[in-house]
Amino acid sequence: MASPLSSLSSILSQHHCAIRIRLPTRCCVSIQSFSAKPHLSSSRCHLLTPPSFRPGFSLIFSRKFSQSHPNLALSNKSEVPSLHSFIAQAALAISEVQPDPASASEILPKGRIYHETYGCQMNVNDMEIVLSIMKKAGYNEVVDVPESAEVIFINTCAIRENAEQRVWQRLNYFWFLKRHWKSNVSIGRADSLRPPKVVVLGCMAERLKDKILDADKMVDVVCGPDAYRDLPRLLEEVDYGQKGINTLLSLEETYADISPVRISKNSVTAFVSIMRGCNNMCSFCIVPFTRGRERSRPVESIVREVAELWKEGVKEVMLLGQNVNSYNDASGVDKEVEPGANWRYSEGFSSKCKVNKMGLRFSDLLDRLSTEFPEMRFRYTSPHPKDYPDELLYLMRDRYNICKSIHLPAQTGSSTVLERMRRGYTREAYLDLVNKIRRIIPDVGITSDFICGALGITHDLLQDDKTFRQISFLLSRLLCFCGETEEEHEDTISLIKAVGYDMAYMFAYSMREKTHAHRNYVDDVSDDIKQRRLAEIIEVFRDSTGQCFDSQIGTVHLVLVEGPNKRAPDSELIGKTDRGHRVSFKITPVPHWDDAVGGNQNPGVGDFVEVRILTSTRASLFGEALAITKLSLFYSNVDEAIADEQHLKSSCL
Repeated sequence: MASPLSSLSSILSQHHCAIRIRLPTRCCVSIQSFSAKPHLSSSRCHLLTPPSFRPGFSLIFSRKFSQSHPNLALSNKSEVPSLHSFIAQAALAISEVQPDPASASEILPKGRIYHETYGCQMNVNDMEIVLSIMKKAGYNEVVDVPESAEVIFINTCAIRENAEQRVWQRLNYFWFLKRHWKSNVSIGRADSLRPPKVVVLGCMAERLKDKILDADKMVDVVCGPDAYRDLPRLLEEVDYGQKGINTLLSLEETYADISPVRISKNSVTAFVSIMRGCNNMCSFCIVPFTRGRERSRPVESIVREVAELWKEGVKEVMLLGQNVNSYNDASGVDKEVEPGANWRYSEGFSSKCKVNKMGLRFSDLLDRLSTEFPEMRFRYTSPHPKDYPDELLYLMRDRYNICKSIHLPAQTGSSTVLERMRRGYTREAYLDLVNKIRRIIPDVGITSDFICGALGITHDLLQDDKTFRQISFLLSRLLCFCGETEEEHEDTISLIKAVGYDMAYMFAYSMREKTHAHRNYVDDVSDDIKQRRLAEIIEVFRDSTGQCFDSQIGTVHLVLVEGPNKRAPDSELIGKTDRGHRVSFKITPVPHWDDAVGGNQNPGVGDFVEVRILTSTRASLFGEALAITKLSLFYSNVDEAIADEQHLKSSCL
């Protein structure tokens, strides 16, 4: 077999050959020959040094080369070596001069990163994936303010128009930091080392890529949700005067091999993305067009990530996906099945997209996680009501570390509107599912989404009349779903009363381009009617959630402490119950039921605490701490108490 150097010589013997040798730290040697006789006078050898080339490397190279090859120190011009000799010796010298990547990054930092995230929990997790990719590429420092950053990431949401407007406002400010960088630095407004590169990520990047790049040089890089691995290259293109853009959607990308850099370093809760994309094609939703088709991570990669989180002290994991309970790990499935075969939906529900390969389902994943991590609590969002087969509900009932909280997006209470929305179910099927869930899991908490005239309103905003009036004042431009009649609106009111939700998110409907609704429907409900209907819905929710929270008074719950209560940080802690209710309580020494610890001590962040609920504010709960315990220990005691109570009742009979 020919040696590498002989192969190089044969290449150089060709007419008009050109070779570029790429060296570390982004320098390169370019060798061009224009003759079949490769002597020095007819060849050119250039050391091309981009602006970011590390100073001093050429000096190190020259010194190393001359020390390693003293025979090339010529006594007269007649001893000039051939180009073949020079290339052979240079190749050896280059192999010996390999700068340490770590020391190179210390001499020339790539740049400090500032990031902002808008939208859902998936975007938060995506930002953690981006930070991991950038850290591997040498961008090690993250700052808290954009004025100190050389790279600014803004991770965007395209679900509603309001979120996009906030992003444009922030982009205007980032453009100001970049455009007037010198003056900003001179007056102390900014301290970045060079004008910042502005990078737009996420769903808005996918939806409005051309508009964003054309916006008066406001943005340098636009990168869609499936192209984050390409970010380092896109940023390099900016150094050479190019715009960086990659918004290609993928049928395979899940970032399963990337360990996210946690934004909340000391948090006892964490997000883990298990699937991406959406196949449902609801008429109002832009997600299938910005996130692509559904694809799921392999179970093993998820288990490994959760294991790392457990080692870091995380006590609760939120499993994420655009349709999280549609999870389908078909990585071990070789052959296709008949579309839809054996894929069971909730009774009375359907889907326009059939499953071609059926692998491990969401219940299989939850079974594995809850078994391997018995002291860790698991939640998930955001699900679709169609993917609640019986085996998932029974698993949630039987496993104490799967939270008894189900998000069940209704969107509306009217079957005719549901049909226009292409949701795949009727009002009756939805109520039947609610009844089944409550029959199998009696103590479950149910939350929901509704499309109406509110800007992301939750029950936390509905506590007092002042907030209510402020919300109503903002509604002159907000939408109900297209064509909603009074009768259809009353169907939504009655559904809310019938279900009795723990909490609900109510969103402004924003017409999105590319969607079925954009092509087929018209907004024909006046602003006055929208405001009135919204006010009626808010009133019903205030009553519903108030009754739910009031019913908790006197009960004992297991609360995972997440941190100090912001309203009383020195004297109170706050956390969430199994059903997702926020509970605050005073810091006071209590017993520790773990025999290995013993004695009274103050609860702290990351502790599971038994709390008796004393009062309710209709949006949160307040209680008294009874004891510090373990997740498994608390529920074993509960099971024993239930068994004793049942035994006592049977004895009385």
